[in-house]
Amino acid sequence: MSLKLYGYWRSSATYRVRIALNLKGLEYEYVPVHLVKDGGEQHQAAYDSLNPSHLVPTFVDDDEDIILNQSLSIIEYLDERYPEPYSLIPAHAVERARVRGLAQDIACDIQPLANLRVLQSLSNQYALSSDQTNDWCKHWIEKGFDGIERRLQTQAGRFCFDFDVTMADVCLVPQVYNAKRFGVDMTRYPLISRIYDNCQALEAFQQAEPENQPDAQ
Repeated sequence: MSLKLYGYWRSSATYRVRIALNLKGLEYEYVPVHLVKDGGEQHQAAYDSLNPSHLVPTFVDDDEDIILNQSLSIIEYLDERYPEPYSLIPAHAVERARVRGLAQDIACDIQPLANLRVLQSLSNQYALSSDQTNDWCKHWIEKGFDGIERRLQTQAGRFCFDFDVTMADVCLVPQVYNAKRFGVDMTRYPLISRIYDNCQALEAFQQAEPENQPDAQ
């Protein structure tokens, strides 16, 4: 199989790429990288050669002899190489920029603050308790969702942008999963919740859920 995805079942960045691969109907080999066991498999030499940043996911396309490491970059690559059955990034320049902007709101501004290495640093270097680190995650997710909920009021339809699934939805669903995990009250975000439910009705999103992965703990 020419496509491989190295990732962790609960990694939201890996989750995004699983959704995109499923929406494109692509077959791929999933290679688990356990982020906690044995000090973190992402730090071992075999994985270091694929991703020197020691993060997941890593995507490999053997046919093109390419290795990609950032989830949004991977999704855009998939969208350009496999435009069928539909594109996740609009063709129109303005709409394309808006989709990328919302995706980056999540992938660049919200999710990194609850990344495993950040939480480990808060615990190990700054002696925060598990409750304090949970509150940290909840705070920053809520700050991000406050802005996204307002923005969606002018552009949302069935999904983030009208009635087509885009990269924005692919990023939103894993972030809602994280929000629920950290105890965010999602009744504060009716538009985000509605879009999440609409996405979860699709098989591609269901198959990508963390609990449905072979390495789920």
